[in-house]
Amino acid sequence: MTTTLAGGRAARRQTMRRIRPRRSPAVPLLLAVAAGAVAVLWLWWNNTPSIADTTGQIVAAGRITGLLAGYLMALVVLQMARVPALERRVGSDRVARWHAMSGRYTVCLVLAHVVLIMWGYARQAGRTLGDVVQQTITSVTTLPDMGKAAIGTGLLFVIAFLSIGPIRRRLPYDGWYHVHLLTYAAVYLTFWHQISTGNEFAVEPAAKTFWYGLYGAVTALVLWYRIITPLRLNMRHRMRVEAVVEETPGIVSVLIGGRRLHRMGAEAGQFFRWRFMAPGMRFSSHPYSLSAAPRPDMLRITVKAIGDHSSRLRELEPGTRVWAEGPYGALTAQRRSRGKVLLVAGGVGITPMRALFETLPGASGDITLLYRANSTQDLALWGELARIAEERGARLMYAVNSPDGARPDISPESLQRKIPDVDRHDVFMCGPPGFAQSVYEALRGAGVPARRIHHESFEM
Repeated sequence: MTTTLAGGRAARRQTMRRIRPRRSPAVPLLLAVAAGAVAVLWLWWNNTPSIADTTGQIVAAGRITGLLAGYLMALVVLQMARVPALERRVGSDRVARWHAMSGRYTVCLVLAHVVLIMWGYARQAGRTLGDVVQQTITSVTTLPDMGKAAIGTGLLFVIAFLSIGPIRRRLPYDGWYHVHLLTYAAVYLTFWHQISTGNEFAVEPAAKTFWYGLYGAVTALVLWYRIITPLRLNMRHRMRVEAVVEETPGIVSVLIGGRRLHRMGAEAGQFFRWRFMAPGMRFSSHPYSLSAAPRPDMLRITVKAIGDHSSRLRELEPGTRVWAEGPYGALTAQRRSRGKVLLVAGGVGITPMRALFETLPGASGDITLLYRANSTQDLALWGELARIAEERGARLMYAVNSPDGARPDISPESLQRKIPDVDRHDVFMCGPPGFAQSVYEALRGAGVPARRIHHESFEM
């Protein structure tokens, strides 16, 4: 059994819109971050006297690593705040990569700060490098707010350890996600010792005001976008499960009804984080893309059973309450810059591609969809795709394994044979990381510029 969900008049109007590409604000944001780091360095330099001995150099190095760690901590939390300007303009996957990179740098700087500053304090007290542990215990028990800082630092190291790739992959997604939220507690606990023991904040009242303003603004963004905004969204739209339909073996669509859903601001290609108020699922929140253009009274997600949460979706009963956060993601029509578009989907990555296939602006022949699956039985939503292709005059192609299991050839040469002008297309793609990487390389080999290859991973 399959379900068809057309976007109606809103989707048809979307296909007639003019192409107005929106530039990503990533570069200006990175420049702003760099400017902030330069300001922190200036603050340290302005308050650091001439250093003549080794002990002073070690303490000064401990101070600058601590200041930079404090600055990056604020950015790490900001990247967790799900600010729309980041999530919908830069892209959720890119922000997640920034967050992971910032987190690694922060942990390294914190470690360097602790070792250097305690070593410097030990030398000032006439001790040696071997006495750093004893000096640390003395500092934690005597200096203001250092006890809280020690607990917060320990939490940071635990979170960093559990975020190491091989370890994280062994953890249940929900367990890792909830442990990761302890970052907020770690940052809160480490903040206060920066103010009470930081030399820069003791001698520069303006610096203390700036630091309070930085952390206060980040805290306000977290409260607004992580708590207040989701509360408002779900109280306004009151979403519930309308039906669960099996599309192909192992893939189900969940139809979600609610009030004035078109006012949520969702676009084809975006996703929400979904929480279903069913037994065993209340405390699990997972990202799933919309698999059809949003309708005023209906949203749809299509999910492959690859984990505990996704496998239980087929058990949802009509009327189950739904809690959603979003919309997120920048894989939308706003990325488009050319008249012709190639959509490439691998497996269940067809979900955002199906919504874009229906709604991307374009005349007959402008839109092409290439769908990669293991077999024809795994081509979920194929009936809908064929209907959309016929109505729009779009091209629909699939690539499946041969009867003997051989994988289809998706190479620069095969792409150029099937789509001779592929280098003049914008390309949107979604699929498993390995698939996305191989297709990216094939597209680059076929002459498609990197700036016109749009991809977003939802494995967060």
